[in-house]
Amino acid sequence: MPAVVVVGLGPAGPELLTRAALDAIARIPERYVRTTRHPAAVAVPDARSFDEVYERAETIEAVYAEIVDALAEAAANTGEVLYAVPGSPLVAERTVELLLGDGRVDVEVVPGMSFLDLVWTRLGVDPVASGVRLVDGRRFAVEAAGERGPLLVAQLDRRDVLSDVKLAAGDDHPDEAVVLQRLGLADESVRAVKWDELDRDIAADHLTSLYVPAAAPAIAAEVARFAELVRTLRERCPWDREQTHRTLTRHLLEETYEVLEAIENLDEPGGVEHLEEELGDLLFQVVFHATLAAEEGAFTLADVATGIHDKLVLRHPHVFGTVEAETAGQVMQNWEQIKREEKGRASIMDGIPGDLPSLLYAHKVQRKAASTGVEVDAAPEDLVASTDEEVGALLFGVVALARRAGIDPEAALRATTARFRDEFMEKERSDG
Repeated sequence: MPAVVVVGLGPAGPELLTRAALDAIARIPERYVRTTRHPAAVAVPDARSFDEVYERAETIEAVYAEIVDALAEAAANTGEVLYAVPGSPLVAERTVELLLGDGRVDVEVVPGMSFLDLVWTRLGVDPVASGVRLVDGRRFAVEAAGERGPLLVAQLDRRDVLSDVKLAAGDDHPDEAVVLQRLGLADESVRAVKWDELDRDIAADHLTSLYVPAAAPAIAAEVARFAELVRTLRERCPWDREQTHRTLTRHLLEETYEVLEAIENLDEPGGVEHLEEELGDLLFQVVFHATLAAEEGAFTLADVATGIHDKLVLRHPHVFGTVEAETAGQVMQNWEQIKREEKGRASIMDGIPGDLPSLLYAHKVQRKAASTGVEVDAAPEDLVASTDEEVGALLFGVVALARRAGIDPEAALRATTARFRDEFMEKERSDG
């Protein structure tokens, strides 16, 4: 089978190459280097590089796939090729990982000195005793999710990657981190940098890494992983690529009703698992809309989470402030007052969607009125129901009555609710 011999170029100049690597370079005439942007690449004469692929491909994964295909084709033509990569072939080297899983070629790995060896020396850190985890900077939001540190973040070759790392940490980040650059070279740099200055104070290059001490960013692992999946679907799935906020409304409504149905059947066998599944489907809709908004530069999933977090804190002054509320009714009164002031609304009824299902519309209007002490007269005493079953039977009977009278119960209830709402708002205005 055609063979690819992978050698590691070490972390710095040619002086750190191993004897085995130098022997392989001398023996194999068909040579490739992943990039010439490495100080030891000069030790591989007459080699073709894949720098042009990085410039042309749309995604980093596309770069890696094209490199692997090119190496497999070259090996098939010549029988054996040499492939030189920065550092150690098995440390943060995605192309080698893909080659090892590719059935078209045999792969021989010639170890090289890793940049990690210099990192631990410069930091004076035992990675085993400290429990340091190596993270790819391009996948920081996912790979660092849920981690408390310490972390060593590699592949920080561009300013935008540093920006992504900084932003992914949110508000829960260390005050500073240690930036390590060009270790083993004459202009190596090891210095502490304020976290907020990461993408402003560092000239990122392919020999840049970041040591994040303990108490590092805590990111919700599964949510971050799920958000990345939705982004991937948008990139690769024809159906997902075509969707807009408006085309998704039907699916959002369907998933909402399926969650309600799952709650209704919660006491049935498997009910809890069913609810978990349906909530996941509904979460997909939320993340999908947030992903679309992020693509448009409007807002992100993090903005959505931050917004609802801050809103709930503001609307629960009895929990996070000095306001007292002993009953659920007092909580609702506070909630409605805060919401009214927050939105600058003239009436407590403002903001109720008019196209809600009529029963929900009536319930919401009545609940708003009740929060101000205004209660709607109940049904006649001989029709009063006090249990779910009795109320359901009463509503069912009203629908039958409307059907026999040739009246649309949905429209009738909506009209009555609208009249009540208008009268309530008029009284609000007159009471001043």
